[in-house]
Amino acid sequence: MGLIGGTIGYRLLKLISSNGDSKSMDGSAYLNKSKLETLLGPKFWNEIENKAVIDVGCGNGVEAIEMARRGARSVIGVDTQEEFIQAAKALAVTEGVAERCDFLLGLESTGRADVITAIDSFEHFDNPALILQEMSRHLKPQGCVLTAFGPTWYHPLGGHLFSVFPWAHLIFTEKSLIRWRSDFKSDGAASFREVAGGLNQMTIKRFVRIVGESPFRFDEFEAVPIRKLSFLSNQLTREFTTAIVRCKLVLK
Repeated sequence: MGLIGGTIGYRLLKLISSNGDSKSMDGSAYLNKSKLETLLGPKFWNEIENKAVIDVGCGNGVEAIEMARRGARSVIGVDTQEEFIQAAKALAVTEGVAERCDFLLGLESTGRADVITAIDSFEHFDNPALILQEMSRHLKPQGCVLTAFGPTWYHPLGGHLFSVFPWAHLIFTEKSLIRWRSDFKSDGAASFREVAGGLNQMTIKRFVRIVGESPFRFDEFEAVPIRKLSFLSNQLTREFTTAIVRCKLVLK
């Protein structure tokens, strides 16, 4: 995918942005707000009240800790990066919830939960189909998965760091975008999947297909439109006009 590549693509990207700095996805949308409530709605707190929760892709633990503070009986945050786990453990101690909120590398030793959450994760998982299989083994029979993620791949900023302007990640080739990124990142990533956090190019259509092939079914599904493009949003345009996907999954 991508129309402009090679040296021309690389040089154009350098002219547009020499360091990849973008204010479009800096988390400011959640300033003084609960990210969980913003993405999943106020009924979310009822879903986790007095429940055992596993938060998959917990990052630095902020959301897991908020769940522990706001009614969950216990929360286990899971991530694949050791530095996140250690930072989250320290934060749980600072916030006074360490006795009810723990953090682990991987799902294997978490036990089973009433609710599994995945916030802004499904566009980053290297193997989302495998993640759903693992979730099914760690969810109680009457439990649910609550997830919200985005932007998806065809969103104007679906390339995250690579979206230096709307749909830039679709206009430039992956090779030219990675070459441009290597000028200000030194991790050696050679593809979208290898960048910090990973990008699996998740589309809405692909997510629906992956869920359909998984042990889960949709109990609720909503493609939330981009506010400024809501007048254009419909079944045909939703790949390009959806801000986030949020849904509730239950076992088949």
